[in-house]
Amino acid sequence: MFMISIKINDFEFLVRPNISVLDACKYAGINVPRFCYHETLSVSGNCRMCLVEIENLEKPLASCVAEVEEGMSIWVDTPFVKKARENVVEALLLNHPLDCPICDQAGECDLQDQTKTYGSSYSRFFFEKTSSEDKYCGPLIKTIMTRCITCTRCVRYAAEVAGVEFFGTINRGNGTEIGAYVSKMFESEISGNVIDLCPVGALTSKPYAFKARPWELRLTESVDITDSLGSNIYVNFKETEILRILPKSNNDLNSSIISDKARFSYDANHNNRVNDIFEYSSKKKSFQKISWSKFFKNIDHVVETKKLNFLVDSRCDLATANFLKKIANKYPEKVSLTLLSKTNSKGNLYIRNQTNIMNQIDNVEDLVILLGSNLRLESAVLNARVRFRYKNTLFNVQAMGLNFNENIPTSFVHLNLSKIVNVLEGKSPVLSKLLITSKKPFVIVGENIADRVSNINNFIRRLSAILSTAKFVFLQNSANSEGLDFLNIDSSLNKTSNSVVAINLDDTYTNRKLLNDSKKSVWLNTHGSSLATKFKTIVPTLTSFETEQVYINVEARPQMTQKSFASFFDVKSTQDLVVSMFNLNKADLTSNNENSLSHIVEQISNVNLYDSQKEIVSPFKSIVNNLLKNDNISTSVLISTYPVKQKIKDFYCTDTITRNSVIMQECSSEIIKNSTNFYNN
Repeated sequence: MFMISIKINDFEFLVRPNISVLDACKYAGINVPRFCYHETLSVSGNCRMCLVEIENLEKPLASCVAEVEEGMSIWVDTPFVKKARENVVEALLLNHPLDCPICDQAGECDLQDQTKTYGSSYSRFFFEKTSSEDKYCGPLIKTIMTRCITCTRCVRYAAEVAGVEFFGTINRGNGTEIGAYVSKMFESEISGNVIDLCPVGALTSKPYAFKARPWELRLTESVDITDSLGSNIYVNFKETEILRILPKSNNDLNSSIISDKARFSYDANHNNRVNDIFEYSSKKKSFQKISWSKFFKNIDHVVETKKLNFLVDSRCDLATANFLKKIANKYPEKVSLTLLSKTNSKGNLYIRNQTNIMNQIDNVEDLVILLGSNLRLESAVLNARVRFRYKNTLFNVQAMGLNFNENIPTSFVHLNLSKIVNVLEGKSPVLSKLLITSKKPFVIVGENIADRVSNINNFIRRLSAILSTAKFVFLQNSANSEGLDFLNIDSSLNKTSNSVVAINLDDTYTNRKLLNDSKKSVWLNTHGSSLATKFKTIVPTLTSFETEQVYINVEARPQMTQKSFASFFDVKSTQDLVVSMFNLNKADLTSNNENSLSHIVEQISNVNLYDSQKEIVSPFKSIVNNLLKNDNISTSVLISTYPVKQKIKDFYCTDTITRNSVIMQECSSEIIKNSTNFYNN
C-alpha cells in the first residue's frame, strides 16, 4: 500500500493517505482530545477540541476534518495548541451547570477529564447561564439538557446507526439545542448506546440514576444470552445487585454496541425469582414451602420411576445439556432427554459453516436476502452491522416473507414459502435474474422458516446446492441453539414417560400445548410462571450472572458467562441438582475417549483452554465432518404452503429473563401505547 511521510512533534511517521490528522495521531499512539469525534460516526468537526498546530498555518486546525498531506508537520502539545484548547473548554463551560456532585456521569465524564487538563481554576463569566428543557426519550434514557455541549453524537448515532430520525438540532448559534422533534420514546432496539456515546451527563441511564458511583462498582466480563449473537458485555454490580451492563468492545462480534435487552434486562436477576422450593399439597390445594432435605427425600420416587424424561429448550447452556445427555446415555432404558425445538434434526449430526459472520457482512457488495427473518427484532446488533455496511455500499436488500418495519431500505416479496423457493430456483423472471447476476449474495435464513419445512438443515443444504455462490446464515433466536443442534438431542416428546423434569423451560404457548397431557413432576428454573404451577414441585436454579455457563453463538463461537457474585437466594446449580438426584459423581460421566462427541463437548465447555475462535472451532469441526461422511439421510424436504409466521412480535419480551424484567415490561408497554393500526387512523 502506498504510504506518505508526515511529522508529528518532530517525529517522522509513515501513514496511509486520505486519512484525517486525528486518525494519523491515533495510529502513532498520540492522544488528541475530542468531544464530537467518534470512530463509528461521521465527522462533524463542531466541538473544536481536537485543535492542532500545522506548520505554515497561522490558526490551529481541527484535526478530525483535516487530511494528512505529504511532508506535513504537526504539533499537538505546543503552548499555542494548549491555549486554544483552554479557550474551547472555557467556552463549553460558559453555560454548563456545576452539578458534578449529583451527575451520574461524574467519574466517567470526558468534560471533567478535559477540564482537569485544560480548564482554568476560575471563571471570567458573570452573566446568567442559559438553560434547556429536558426531553422525554422513554423509560431507558434520562435527559438533563442543560449539560449538553451540542457535540451531535446522539443525532448522528440515531440517524446513521440506529436508523431512526429521533434526535435533531433546534435553533442556531448560541441557542442551538439537541432534542426530539416529537416527545415520545426513542423507538430503537439499540437506543441505549447513546448513553455511552454522550461525553457529558446530558444522556444517562434512567434505571441506573442515583444508584452508585463508578468507583463503587465491581466488574466482570460476561456474555449476553438474550439472542443468538452472544454480545460481549461488562457486568457492573455492587454486593449482590447488578446496577448496570455495558458493552465490551469486540470488533469480530458486536463492536462497541449492545441491544437494549442486553443492557437493561438485568433487573430480572432479582425480580420474580424462585428463591425457595415449593411443593403442591393436594390436601391444602396450594403450594407449600419445603426444605432441601425434604426435597431430596421426596425426589427419590421420581428418579425410581420406569421412565424419566428431561425437557430442555434452546436456552439451555451447553455443559448442562451435555451432562444430561450423558446421564441419558448411561441409563437409556430409564432416562430420556428431549429438546423442545423444531429446528433440531433427529438423527442428523449437523454443523453449519457460518463462522465470522460479522467480517463477511463487511465484505457484502451487491445483495442481501432476508429469508423469513425480521433481522431488526431477532438480532439488533447484526441488523446494525448490515445497516452500517449498507450506508457505505448501497447494496440491494430483498426480504422474502412477512412484511415488517425495517430501518434499512428493503423490498418485500411473497409470503408463501413455496413461491419463495421458486424464486431461488430461478423461476421468477425479475428476482431470479437479480440472484443470478449477483456476485456473492448473502442470505440470512430466519428461524421462522423452520416452522414451515420438515427439516431446516436439509432445506438450507438444498438452497446451497442451488445457489452455490451464496453465503447462507441460519439465524436462530436463542443463545445456545447452535450448541444443542450439535449435540443432536431428540426433539420428540417421550409420551411413555412416568415423570417429567423441565429444566429452564420458557413459558410459551408451544410448551404449554406440548406439556398439556404429560405427567409433570419437577420444574427447575430461575423464575416462576403459570406453566410452573402445573408441576408438582418448583425448584430454583442459578442465573447466568451467578454461575459459569457455556453457549455456542450463531457463528459457532463458544463463549462462557462469568460468575459475578454468589446468589443471594438459597439456590443450587442445575448440574448439582441432577447429580444429587441420581447420587452420581461427575467424574464417573467424564469420557476418556478423545474422539468421542462427549469429550469434544467437554473440551468446548472449557473455553479458557483456548486463545482464539479458530483454535476451538477447528478440532471439533473436523471430527464432525468425518462423521458426516457416513450420513446417508435423505435431503428431501417437505414445504408448507402456509405464509411465513413471525415468531418474535415483542422485541423487549422474548424469553424468561426479559419477561420478568420491569424495565423491559415498561418498554413493551410504551411501544404498545404508541403503536397504531388501521382502526386508529
